[in-house]
Amino acid sequence: MRELMNLNVDNLILQALREDITSEDITTNSVMPKYQLGEVDLICKQDGILAGLYVFKRVFELLDGDTVFDMEAEDGDEVKSGQILGRVKADIRVLLEGERTALNYLQRMSGIATYTHSIAVLLEGSKTKLLDTRKTTPNMRIFEKYSVKVGGGYNHRYNLSDGILLKDNHISAAGGVAKAVKMAKEYAPFVRKIEVEVENLDMVKEAIEAGADIIMLDNMDKETMKEAIRMIDGKAETECSGNVTRENVAGLIDIGVDYISSGALTHSAPILDLSLKGLRKL
Repeated sequence: MRELMNLNVDNLILQALREDITSEDITTNSVMPKYQLGEVDLICKQDGILAGLYVFKRVFELLDGDTVFDMEAEDGDEVKSGQILGRVKADIRVLLEGERTALNYLQRMSGIATYTHSIAVLLEGSKTKLLDTRKTTPNMRIFEKYSVKVGGGYNHRYNLSDGILLKDNHISAAGGVAKAVKMAKEYAPFVRKIEVEVENLDMVKEAIEAGADIIMLDNMDKETMKEAIRMIDGKAETECSGNVTRENVAGLIDIGVDYISSGALTHSAPILDLSLKGLRKL
């Protein structure tokens, strides 16, 4: 995943910087008209899991390749409120210009990793893996899915080109589960698994008979899901989905599904409070 980040993040970060600086940072240039080397501390203000340090650093590097970082933490570390995570040394104008964009990435990514971790620990000891979804912020998917992995979750398909998932509207367009699976098998490369979203036991039966590789049990009550698992009986991998959050995931563990997917990992995670403080001239 880090290699994928290296290949793709610069353009996205530059877009974020251009959004924040269309021509100049008027405030910074008014109080710091010329070069002055400075240093600032990266401080954690809330307990959590850190994710996005590479992106945080890259923001400043794109503004000034001579920026120096002294980091005392790594992605995946459990960090505590009040902990100094490191220092950034650069032209003070660069520190001020890049501060908000760098923190926006780091806070958002660390928040997702923290929330994901809080759910993943509840699944420890079970066979069930926690998955994210495509319910991500536009142009932030690569950052958000990376953060899920840092937090102990797993990535579902990255985008529409990455896997076949026949949802309710695809099934309606095809004319039923069996037809949709048949058409997908005829069209898609044989190396692709075919996942089908089902909403009731009749659809489960149809998906089994059609030869689906993965059957997603969508918004079913617990007893219906248990019956679905009994019917599937290992003939396909199973996924449970639909409004899964930290508050209700524990009640799904004993169902015996292979995967639980949760859009909340990316669309509902609060940020982790981090700050750049103590700016000083050198």
